[in-house]
Amino acid sequence: MVDPALVDAVRDVLVERGQPATPARVAAALHSLPGLRSDRDALALAAGVRAELAGAGPLQPLLADPQVSDVIVRAGGEVWVDRGSGLERDEIRLSGEQAVRRLATRLVASAGRRLDEAQPFADTTLPDGHRLHAALPPISVDGTCLALRTLRPHRFDLDGWTAGQPGEVAVTLRSILGAAVATVVTGPTGAGKTTLLGALIGALDPALRVLVVEDTTELRPRHPHVVRLQARLPNLEGAGGVPLRDLVRQALRMRPDRIVVGEVRGAEVVDLLVALNTGHAGGLCTLHANGASEVPARIEALGALAGLPRHAMHSLLGPALRVVVHVDRIGGRRAVRDVAVLVAGPDGIVRAVPALRVGVDGVARGPGYEPLRALMQR
Repeated sequence: MVDPALVDAVRDVLVERGQPATPARVAAALHSLPGLRSDRDALALAAGVRAELAGAGPLQPLLADPQVSDVIVRAGGEVWVDRGSGLERDEIRLSGEQAVRRLATRLVASAGRRLDEAQPFADTTLPDGHRLHAALPPISVDGTCLALRTLRPHRFDLDGWTAGQPGEVAVTLRSILGAAVATVVTGPTGAGKTTLLGALIGALDPALRVLVVEDTTELRPRHPHVVRLQARLPNLEGAGGVPLRDLVRQALRMRPDRIVVGEVRGAEVVDLLVALNTGHAGGLCTLHANGASEVPARIEALGALAGLPRHAMHSLLGPALRVVVHVDRIGGRRAVRDVAVLVAGPDGIVRAVPALRVGVDGVARGPGYEPLRALMQR
């Protein structure tokens, strides 16, 4: 840990000089402080001081590690990381509640948001692209908590995401995209839903105009024609909020070839399904679910938040979303586990019919395979 007093002294020098916290400026500021330091000592300290000023402090090496997807700081300073096989405790530890709170407040401020007693939680994206959630007491009972999710653009490549999986998986995903089949990517927390969604967007025809709507910016796909819209929370007076539902409606007026909703979690599902039912083919979204079979019920429940009765919701869902791609960890690695087709029964209720089941022994085809093949050949 870098001495907080040293960090404050360097910050004061940079503010007085009106200089940004670049590596060279930080090293120069260190060298100018009382207690003469050699150039070697100043450079050795510069990285740590700069991490405290503009980065994630002692967590910066973890965020820079290409194997790390999540960094969690528990109340009191305990640090846990996910390197692809679940959370494990790391040897790095913050010095206590004040250090955790100071880091959380600074990181949230760097994203243009506030974190204090009046606003004791924040869910935002940092300038370097990492997703951050922070909570202060009394919301977080035991002390300040931080959760950071790393975003690495090189992971948003469909070939890389499906590497090591059966070849039929990649072929199926590309065929779904090529046929403009509306698809929902599902899975539990940390299963790779957003990563796969970004890879799918990157694999779309470069000539297509893609409108991406998100609560908090996470998707950074490699596609030349992406327009990203982000929801905005209301201010402390309750004004100025822009909900996801409004953004979905605005996206329809921006001449999209594909509409993508980063994560469906509320009444915006109705606007998305209406859009997909009115000629906007090939839409994509993600949804939290523990299995493909749960998707109709989950969407039905979200539709209820918008006041739609069950049959009305299923009448929208049936012709709108057609395929479910369910992701999970297989052998400790994020991968596609199931592909299912959404089919309306005689009673009008939509059900997920298994089409492909991916396991360690390969791919097994289910009763939904023929309907899936028909959709991919349209």
